[in-house]
Amino acid sequence: MFEKVNIQDLKFNPFDEISNHWVLISAKKDGVVNTMTASWGQLGHLWGKNVMTVYIRPQRYTKEFVDAGDYFTVTLFDGYKKELGVLGSKSGRDGDKIAEVSFDIEEVENQPTFKQGKMVFVCKKIYSDMIDPKQFIDSSLDERWYPQKDYHQRYIGEIIAVYENK
Repeated sequence: MFEKVNIQDLKFNPFDEISNHWVLISAKKDGVVNTMTASWGQLGHLWGKNVMTVYIRPQRYTKEFVDAGDYFTVTLFDGYKKELGVLGSKSGRDGDKIAEVSFDIEEVENQPTFKQGKMVFVCKKIYSDMIDPKQFIDSSLDERWYPQKDYHQRYIGEIIAVYENK
């Protein structure tokens, strides 16, 4: 069961959680939930707000869900690497990948997360833009990460609530 916690009391390593353990970015559209695995993102303080930044490529089905509403969630996990691999490699357009990995949807602040998660950030979108290849100072990043020129959409969300699974 998720319980709301004070963001100031959090003690974890976001570098490890995001890049090594991965996270799920989730949103709802017309009552339907979709999610995707991510290993890129940031947590911090910007414009006087606690924020989380996530990146979604234009071809990802989850982008439609994040674009459709005002909120998205980012869920952290202990384990579940196999399941997160499936959720990151399959599209919700092609079937119910959430049911395929036997994850249970739960809502906090009327936003989707998963009972299997250990922590969830509920984020209200406050800014979005597309990665602009002309802005790369190190052009090798463009060459390495965007050979298909499918630049990520960046979403900055104000963290309006954090929940831990107790």
